[in-house]
Amino acid sequence: VDVRIIEPQGLRYVHVPNSLGDHFDGITTISKGEKKAHISFKPTMAQQRKCPKCSTTAVDGNFVVQYDVNRETTGGELEIFNGYFIHFFAPENLDPLPKNILFVIDVSGSMWGLKMKQTIEAMKAILSELRAADQFSLIDFNHNVRCWRDNLVSATPAQVEDAKKYIQTIHPNGGTNINEALLRATFILNEAQNLGMLDPNSVSMIVLVSDGDPTVGELKLTTIQKNVKQSIKDEYSLFCLGIGFDVDYDFLQRIATDNRGMAQRIFGNQETSAQMKNFYNQVSTPLLKKIQFNYPQESVSDVTQSSFHNYFGGSEIVVAGKVDTENLQHLESIVTATAANAELVMETLRDVEELDGFMKKDKYADPDFTRKLWAYLTVNQMMAERNSAPTAALKRNITKSILQMSLDHHIVTPFTAMLIENEDKDEIMLADQPKDPRRGCCPGTLGLTPNAPNNNKGIPSWANVTAVPVSFMPEQRSPPVSSVSINRVDNDPHFTIHLPKSQRNICFNIDSEPGKILNLVSDPGTGVVVNGQLVGAKRMENKKLNTYFGKIGFYFKNKGLKVEITTKTITLKDGSYGITLKWSDTGHIIRKQLLISVKRESNVTITVGEEMSFMVLLHRVWKKHPVNVDFLGIYIPPENQLSPEAHGLIGQFASEPEVYIHHQRPGQVPEKPQANMEVKGNKFTVTRGLQKDYRTDRVLGTDVPCWFVHNSGKGFIDGHYKDYLVPHLYSFLKRP
Repeated sequence: VDVRIIEPQGLRYVHVPNSLGDHFDGITTISKGEKKAHISFKPTMAQQRKCPKCSTTAVDGNFVVQYDVNRETTGGELEIFNGYFIHFFAPENLDPLPKNILFVIDVSGSMWGLKMKQTIEAMKAILSELRAADQFSLIDFNHNVRCWRDNLVSATPAQVEDAKKYIQTIHPNGGTNINEALLRATFILNEAQNLGMLDPNSVSMIVLVSDGDPTVGELKLTTIQKNVKQSIKDEYSLFCLGIGFDVDYDFLQRIATDNRGMAQRIFGNQETSAQMKNFYNQVSTPLLKKIQFNYPQESVSDVTQSSFHNYFGGSEIVVAGKVDTENLQHLESIVTATAANAELVMETLRDVEELDGFMKKDKYADPDFTRKLWAYLTVNQMMAERNSAPTAALKRNITKSILQMSLDHHIVTPFTAMLIENEDKDEIMLADQPKDPRRGCCPGTLGLTPNAPNNNKGIPSWANVTAVPVSFMPEQRSPPVSSVSINRVDNDPHFTIHLPKSQRNICFNIDSEPGKILNLVSDPGTGVVVNGQLVGAKRMENKKLNTYFGKIGFYFKNKGLKVEITTKTITLKDGSYGITLKWSDTGHIIRKQLLISVKRESNVTITVGEEMSFMVLLHRVWKKHPVNVDFLGIYIPPENQLSPEAHGLIGQFASEPEVYIHHQRPGQVPEKPQANMEVKGNKFTVTRGLQKDYRTDRVLGTDVPCWFVHNSGKGFIDGHYKDYLVPHLYSFLKRP
């Protein structure tokens, strides 16, 4: 990492905190001059390893650079360059305004353990920092909402100590009722305002701490957002802390920016307490309120947000716009704001030529930095406007403007992708993408690579299905719809083989042992292998230990690529090169025209050109379930272009066998008739039943009728199921 700082005002300090841990002590170098600084972080490969023989990296965190400039005027500093101005505003030596603060803390069952312990520790430290002029209260919520005090109280030592004791008694359990908790907080502030209990110069705010989505009460996020907006009425700010990776952070961002606040994700680990305190420090010292920037209209246009609800100590307000420098010798700004017991009026003035000459003298200076910063601020402002747009039509128009601005100025937004391309320009990785491409305003804006399939952003159409209800008939041919026309292995493990010519589904189960590896596809002709390793349930039920696929391996021999999918990670290996995504990620990996698409906590699709594709589905269970474990299901379309040499429990049916079903008759259970099946010279009895397709509903699944072959598919598959056991996750099947 190379960071170069160029500031014409002069540098007051440059600091690089040890955010990556003691492992990297002494590696960062800082060279600081009067107006320039250079920070370098270049650990060797050996220094990056967790231990001398480890293959994992110790570089895990944010590399942070902090600095400030010399500030000579209370009205801030104006920078003018290449037709744009930037106004940096960070006044000092102001007395803090008193604040009225409601802490709203999630104490649902998911907060149990380290997250709750760290939250309590942070809250005790935060309460100690309240000033005597502040007023506060606490609300904790799960499926119910409780108030430490029903109204705001002064932050006296006695009240603060009592609040700490109350927090110490919290025990997480139950669901999450975010809507009622926030409305209770807004009620307390609104009532205090109506009763004249709030200092006119004070700043009011709510701080929400939560780690999950609503599960009790109002569940619709847009309704919660609307309720809170109507209750707050732009009178005070809402700040949100989202703990962990399971929280809907996008929702917290929307509801915070919609109410003059901001959100921050807190990583649920040993540093949770420190992260919470750092966030609180950003909003704990309000210095100004109702700030308004005014510029001469005859020489300035397209100004970004110029009015602000609050200014907090240690932060900085930035305003940007276009300026007509041909008819301007200087630019002035008048800033008005409310400080402690006073109205402030501050004036700033900046000569046009000074920055222009300074920037042209430095080879590291970016000649477009003012334009880029203006564009970035404009996009952020439009994002906030989009969140509060009253109509769908207005929201679509703002989205189009955001998209155009982001493409024109190369800014990553929720509606654009960021691609990383190698030097040879033959490999592209999607580093960031729209959260839900289907909700984008403009089709065709997300391109992966010229050679990747372009149907639904590279994901095959069969992987995006609509559930089709099927009615039961004794010999109903499988309807030719995408929800059933698929080969699949799911659950315990249940195999379903779709025969396209006869439009039938044939199913069977395999009962084997944990740790065994079953070959699903082995095709020497195309060089493709798909194997699944079994994992056992936590204990036996009905004298039987259920097994599931806990790991699935793909080997594309002709490309030299291996893909390993477990219930925790998705890993692509190319020789010594490897990249890993977690199920908590949403993203794509492209290498040698193989596309891996990960949908967060849902599924992975692997697409190989136009020839073949696969989907792996994730099944999560309750971690404390006494029996069940997380497992995987795999879905393989019969249209995959395998060679005539293909074999395996699924691969052998790439060449569809002739299947004859006759003599249907009632079974022992009326809903499950029986019939005779003839296939591959074998004759045996099959039973009509239902299997599940979990692509559209991962909890209940979609019923798919099939003929069930007993005894682990004996007679339908070639040989015995034990013939399909292989020694390694990437082994080809050895046929006799």
